[in-house]
Amino acid sequence: MEKRKPRTLSGFMELLPAPQAQMERMMQILRETYELYGFSPLDTPLIEASDVLLAKGGGETEKQVYRFLKGDTDIALRFDLTVPLAKYVALHANDLCFPFRRYQIGKVYRGERAQRGRFREFYQADIDIIGDGKLGIINEAEIPSIIYRIFRRFGLKRFVIRVNNRKILSGFYAMLGLAARAGDIMRVVDKLDKIGAQKVRAALCEDGLSPAQAEEILKLTAISGSPAAVLRELEQWRGRDELFDLGLSELAAVTQHLSAFGVPQENFAVDLTIARGLDYYTGTVYETTLLDYPEIGSVCSGGRYDNLAEYYTDRQLPGVGISIGLTRLFYVLSEQGLLNSELLCAPADCLILPMTKEYESAIALATALREAGVRTQIYAEEKKFKAKITYADRVGIPYVIFLGEDELTQNVCTVKNLRTGEQLRLSQEETAILIRDGAAQMSAGAVILEK
Repeated sequence: MEKRKPRTLSGFMELLPAPQAQMERMMQILRETYELYGFSPLDTPLIEASDVLLAKGGGETEKQVYRFLKGDTDIALRFDLTVPLAKYVALHANDLCFPFRRYQIGKVYRGERAQRGRFREFYQADIDIIGDGKLGIINEAEIPSIIYRIFRRFGLKRFVIRVNNRKILSGFYAMLGLAARAGDIMRVVDKLDKIGAQKVRAALCEDGLSPAQAEEILKLTAISGSPAAVLRELEQWRGRDELFDLGLSELAAVTQHLSAFGVPQENFAVDLTIARGLDYYTGTVYETTLLDYPEIGSVCSGGRYDNLAEYYTDRQLPGVGISIGLTRLFYVLSEQGLLNSELLCAPADCLILPMTKEYESAIALATALREAGVRTQIYAEEKKFKAKITYADRVGIPYVIFLGEDELTQNVCTVKNLRTGEQLRLSQEETAILIRDGAAQMSAGAVILEK
């Protein structure tokens, strides 16, 4: 039989057990935090009917969709979690309670060119709050506190949640006589961090703006300082455009509640350069960046939209949400050496090594330890003693339990901590407590360690 060379497709991530455990730890933090804020888990199909998934049609996204025929059925792999959410809410609107708060952590697929840190299959971790007809501004103010709590639980401290409001930008462009060009201008302005002010100015002028108009736009985006200082600076334009005034009031409301929501000022900024390139954002927009790694770009983004399911229903369903590109974030953190290698990532807390041919006692001990909440393996392979210890060491199991003739006679366990070398003889109950408490301590660290 001809052998096939095993390989993983470019743009698809496969992890070894230890880093996979670190990834699972990050997912666990996400789930726990989302549920702490009252979000319900949701899982939608990986595959949708193409006409449903691509209801909006056109654009760069459609070119990246994995689309194929199965018999006479035209189907496609989901390219994000937002469109399936829109379909879900439109389909089940009469059965859902609003505001509907959902979280979803799942894989999405995009057939773009695979490159460093960018994948064709990757996890997104989303939350959205959907209203029926209306959705209060307090929901937009709550989002930064969720982002803050997640990143602190990851172990990160030096990050900033940057916030803007697209109504401010649209209203300002209207003051310049550019209301019809607002979407195009935002897509150019959104590149400021990547290409700089000079190239943005040139791009705006190439798109037909006058040098004076381009300069006014760049003056607005250059306003910086504390949230209160930026809001004071923006007050000079109040009263000249109704949409601008509304956006300024919404931005003030979001910043007003930050302290009560537990977000320190050092982790939050009003940034008028943020526009988010997607047209469906209509109000508050968010981007989160790591201060020591600005080249990474945004690691969590999102915003407010006025009509989530407009392509599926006439029912007005406004919402606000964020998305974390988990696979890319994990890859970048790993590449930067920021993942905590000391964190317990083993598949078990202890390994029982039977030293005799009699396995009943080892099986009974394993059952008792599992009942006590200790993750336990039995090593039943006929290998030399050194090979057994090497196995435990390689997979990262911190404790081994030796069960030989003496232990069986005296009804005790010889427990060795492979990290410290300490070895003790204990009763079964004492063994369970020692290992459970020790493993809990090893698991208590942050998954990310900032340098």
